[in-house]
Amino acid sequence: MLRFIIHYSIHFIVPILIGFLFFKENRIKVILVLLAGIVIDLDHLLAEPIFDLNRCSINFHPLHSYWAISLYCILPFFKQTRIIGLALIIHIIADVVDCFLI
Repeated sequence: MLRFIIHYSIHFIVPILIGFLFFKENRIKVILVLLAGIVIDLDHLLAEPIFDLNRCSINFHPLHSYWAISLYCILPFFKQTRIIGLALIIHIIADVVDCFLI
């Protein structure tokens, strides 16, 4: 249960806190983009079974691969993709923490 709470807190509470603390002017827009980072979990639909409680997502699913993560780490360096990159990195951090808690 603790693993579930930690994992989904990073997915949902951390983006909201970041939006409120660091993006005063476009708070709602930034929070929505940060929360949308969860969309990369669509690659779970390619796995069999789709959900496995004891499977680490990192380097198992295509959008969680080391290549994809490398791209996500480059995105914050460009103004146009900064928030999207941050959203994807937050998502990956949540999944890495989850892998450590398995």
